[in-house]
Amino acid sequence: SHTWFWNLIQNDFKTGNIDFEGCMRLLEKMQIPFDEDHLKHIFKKTIDKHTGDIISMDDFRAIYRALVHRPEFEDLFKAYSTDGKLLPDGQLLKFLAKEQFQTEANETTALEIIMKYEPIDEVRMKRMMSFEGFIRYMNSEECSIFKSQHRTIYQDMTQPLCDYFISSSHNTYLIADQLMGPSHLWGYTSALLKGCRCLEIDCWDGNNNEPIVYHGHTLTSRIPFRSVIHVIDKYAFMSSPYPVVLSLENHCSPKQQEIMADCLKTILGDKLLSSPIGGEVDMTRLPSPEALKFKVLIKNKKVGTLEQSLLRMEDEYHGETEELSDSDYDSEDSDTDDTLPLKQPRSPSKRKGERRSSLLPQKKTKVRKTKIALALSDLVVYTKSQKFVSFDHSQQHQQCYENNSIGESYARKLVRGSAKEFIAHTTRFITRIYPKGTRMSSSNYNPQEFWNVGCQMVALNFQTPGTQMELQDGKFLDNGGCGYVLKPPFLRDRNTTFTPRNVGGYSKPMSLSIRLISGHQLPPSSMSKTNKADPKVQIEIYGVPEDQTRKKSSVIKSNALCPKWNETFSFHIQVPELAMIRFCVEDEVSLVNNEFLGQYTLPVMSLNTGYRRIPLMSKEGIKLESASLFAHVWFY
Repeated sequence: SHTWFWNLIQNDFKTGNIDFEGCMRLLEKMQIPFDEDHLKHIFKKTIDKHTGDIISMDDFRAIYRALVHRPEFEDLFKAYSTDGKLLPDGQLLKFLAKEQFQTEANETTALEIIMKYEPIDEVRMKRMMSFEGFIRYMNSEECSIFKSQHRTIYQDMTQPLCDYFISSSHNTYLIADQLMGPSHLWGYTSALLKGCRCLEIDCWDGNNNEPIVYHGHTLTSRIPFRSVIHVIDKYAFMSSPYPVVLSLENHCSPKQQEIMADCLKTILGDKLLSSPIGGEVDMTRLPSPEALKFKVLIKNKKVGTLEQSLLRMEDEYHGETEELSDSDYDSEDSDTDDTLPLKQPRSPSKRKGERRSSLLPQKKTKVRKTKIALALSDLVVYTKSQKFVSFDHSQQHQQCYENNSIGESYARKLVRGSAKEFIAHTTRFITRIYPKGTRMSSSNYNPQEFWNVGCQMVALNFQTPGTQMELQDGKFLDNGGCGYVLKPPFLRDRNTTFTPRNVGGYSKPMSLSIRLISGHQLPPSSMSKTNKADPKVQIEIYGVPEDQTRKKSSVIKSNALCPKWNETFSFHIQVPELAMIRFCVEDEVSLVNNEFLGQYTLPVMSLNTGYRRIPLMSKEGIKLESASLFAHVWFY
């Protein structure tokens, strides 16, 4: 193996010894991920033995080993290797079966791993693996804690839309806070690239008959509606083939609503779903994500029924509007959603109807009339916004293509008071939850409690980092990151008796044991001048109330490069199908103050067993290339 290593690096040492820059370049060429602070530390320790800022080939080999040859990998390798130097395919197979619990592994599996990861030709030819190959395998995606089968779309995509959790964003156009922050097309691009499938567009009348998107009555900047639709047209299906729902929060005059309808038709073309698929109107059941692949659906108020729209489509009509009173539709902009409740200007052109009604005795509650352009109304097919009155009212009157939006505070009351009815409701109707209007800094709520009762569209502010968004990102890693995750059977069955506080016979208890072994190249503390931190790990379970728990590891002093814990944590999970697990690494600054270093969140059902690498994400949700935890996972 020495000759392999020398051959690999000698070219870089042709002109003599190399400096720190050269050392970094060489590691990059070898595709070894490193953190500059940690590398600097190892480099300095190596050159401390002699003077000068340059290193020889021997020095580089020592640096490489300090960074790459981890003792915890070496122990595993030696336990299965016959001579401590090589691992024959038969022994690798034993390792896969015994340690990784890969019961379906066979000779071919072992051979494929050797062919893929063994860098030394003569070892590979002998169907063996060197320690170098074993390290590369242990650091690969295959050994990630996230199940590789779940990285692809593996769920049944032919169930009705209401049977899925759908990745949903709130005020997608904001990239900062709700009051002053810039509105930005990047909000749409980044959400779509993350697999988000339900976007919100807040539309207002703009100059020159161009509708604009911004946060009403605030100082957020404005972007043309047309530009937003162009971005959606371009990015909608880059990360997922499944349908995108545009949730329109519409404050436009009928004239500009017509322009919106026109934009949607001309820009999106065939992608826009404007009539029921297959021409059939099956009003008993929503179509599936599979049937709506590569389609954009409009979620907005709608006049009348689908049948009436279809009849109208045959005639050319323009400039027609109809009035809807507040009681007919789900008005997010009346009093529930987060648009600041300023007085609505009364339109100067009073209609005859309105004048007449003013002679009637005034009721205490003023019914606000909203005019809707039929051209826009008719683009609404399976996602008609309907005002939520009560679960009982919905059971009696609501159609499957009518959806409700419920603000988080009211929804939370319903979860606590009528969970059973809430679940019966979400087995039938798409329900969207949105953050309360007082969250001016675009903070988020915990989405878990609404997933627990089967809410499909739990809309979060994608621009705001934090645990809530980490749960969102973790949940939708599942099923190939396509933005649709099939709900567990007990949240799809219309006769279910499951509730989060009374799981009853729906519990499939899981005993989960996690041995936290070590960390590698963790981000140093911001307080450290070198590469140090005092890391500790919290392991948290989110799920039904009785599954919520957190356990903490001890603190390892002054070591972010390779802290070792070797601590085991056990969890008993009642409803694993709804549970998420979060690994959070913090630097203990003082007894009362911790600094976030990195985290990883995933569904409990997506956990891999055996010795696993846990990647880490930054606060902003970006993967930290070189940092990871190493753990052994086991459950039954």
